[in-house]
Amino acid sequence: MRAAAGIGAIAGGTSSGFSASIAIDEARLPFPWDVVMHAGLCLLRLPPRDFWALTPVEFFAMTGGLKGRGAGIERAGLDALMQAFPDE
Repeated sequence: MRAAAGIGAIAGGTSSGFSASIAIDEARLPFPWDVVMHAGLCLLRLPPRDFWALTPVEFFAMTGGLKGRGAGIERAGLDALMQAFPDE
């Protein structure tokens, strides 16, 4: 389940474009079984049989890993926010 570790501890990490140096650093960390099992068994409420039958890619998809990231705010939107909420 190495692919599952790259999901930013299940909550809100990057989807797929992390650099090789981050991947190397993550490879040194122990696999976060407690986080993965909590997500699968408690949050997703999967029966243990179904949880253990998942492939890493299936688990990654079920926890939002394949969801695209938004494009972010455009310059005009940023300017409007800066006018509405100026730093004082």
